Amino acid sequence: PNQKWVTDVTEFSLFGEKLYLSPILDLCSSDLVSYTISDRPALSMVTTMLDEAFAKIPAETNLILHSDQGWQYQHKQYQQMLREKGVRQSMSRKGNCLDNAVI
Repeated sequence: PNQKWVTDVTEFSLFGEKLYLSPILDLCSSDLVSYTISDRPALSMVTTMLDEAFAKIPAETNLILHSDQGWQYQHKQYQQMLREKGVRQSMSRKGNCLDNAVI
């Protein structure tokens, strides 16, 4: 537990409205660590999800958090949050979504 996590933002259409889900999944247990839902894919949705997830683990866990190359995961604020918690960022190669398919 808490060694390898995956995350992604998924768009859903529900009753004609778009919703965005941003979860973190622990690959060991398949437990949902944290998630947020929003009506737009804003950076705050992802940072709130991280804050909630990071509250559950100690600093410097050597945790790896894997994502695709979405704009929110390339944002300096997101990357700074990972560094401050001692979490290593991992990203898919361009055009390769299969390694993040589990989320």
